[in-house]
Amino acid sequence: MVGMTLNVDIHRPDVKWIGHEVGTASYRRLAVALMAGGLANFSLMYFVQPLLPMLATHYGVSAGESAHALSVTTLTILIGLAVAGPMADRLGRVNLMRWSLLASGVLGLVSAFAPTWTMLLVTRGLMGVTLAGLPVAALAYLREEVRTSSHARANATYIAGTAIGGAAGRLLPGPLAALGGWQLAAIVVSAITIAAGLALYALLPQSQRYERRPSDLRHALIGSVAAFRDPVVALICVTGFAAMGVMVGVYNAIGFRLQAAPFNLGTGASLIYLAYPVGILAPQVMRRLTARTSRGIAVASATILLALSVPVVSIPSLAGIFIGLGVVTFAFLGTHSLLSGWAVDRAKRRGIGVAQASSAYLLTYYLGSTIAGVAATQQWESHGWTGVEWLSLGLAAAAISSAVLAARTDH
Repeated sequence: MVGMTLNVDIHRPDVKWIGHEVGTASYRRLAVALMAGGLANFSLMYFVQPLLPMLATHYGVSAGESAHALSVTTLTILIGLAVAGPMADRLGRVNLMRWSLLASGVLGLVSAFAPTWTMLLVTRGLMGVTLAGLPVAALAYLREEVRTSSHARANATYIAGTAIGGAAGRLLPGPLAALGGWQLAAIVVSAITIAAGLALYALLPQSQRYERRPSDLRHALIGSVAAFRDPVVALICVTGFAAMGVMVGVYNAIGFRLQAAPFNLGTGASLIYLAYPVGILAPQVMRRLTARTSRGIAVASATILLALSVPVVSIPSLAGIFIGLGVVTFAFLGTHSLLSGWAVDRAKRRGIGVAQASSAYLLTYYLGSTIAGVAATQQWESHGWTGVEWLSLGLAAAAISSAVLAARTDH
């Protein structure tokens, strides 16, 4: 009876749509589709990270330049985030998610055959724009189509997909590259993305609550910038910028460190990324800590843990690096999960547009990835791991300071 209620036609005036609910067939289809989409989206974005040393050798570029293969994607995703909201309003959430994955997968295949470094950067840059469509549309779709009582579980499922995608994007490329070069890794990850796009055609239920609205890019951009006027939102964004900078900076540079003496691991360096899945548990742990203490204490604890993890990664042993990377990942994902919710909650309480506050946070989040990712590889090139360590500690200190100040300011 519940399933019949949930799948009614919203256009019938005598029936009220209450959304997809946990336990129904439509919810299961939705959950599988969005989890697959999140996995594909993040694996395609980050699969080049463990391959940076290989890309540097293949294209004859420096370690610092090689980081642009990832940073150009996280830079252009800022453009994508700005236009994806209005596009989701005009094209529909489901259509945008489908085309986001399919277009990104095709660009990924093209990148595998890029004859020059410039061509690779162009395709990866275009990919950033197309990748932005899925997360923006997915959040709007979940908010509109899932029953309120099932929101938390649906969001957790989607976030789990993105976390698994981040892990897959760092674990799969090494073994695949060992078999057929970095091009094979690009082809496989791109094929997975295209398959996920097709899965959305087959599984994802059509929107019932979506109403086409005229897109207004100018209004969306002004709203995102205006969100920074609130001091707490601005501090949350600074914390996200710095925390993301630590995460991406460490992961960008660690591959070069493991390729160099005394480790000289070659393709075996990819095994160190087995530390990444440890972080998948972080959001749930941090939510429980928040319930027992407060959001401010939980975020401060997570950022302090992030700072403490950097010296552990710097220990000159594989065991130390492995443990340190696990703690870095755990601390970052825990911080990110709290900050994204905090920005939205603050916006609701202060009468700021929720979408604009979320957009402002994501913009600074990816900006941190772009800037620190390049800076870390440049530090590696000029000062070795010591340079990377000091950069990461500086960013971690900024994250702690802004998190504590945000907690004290938020009333």
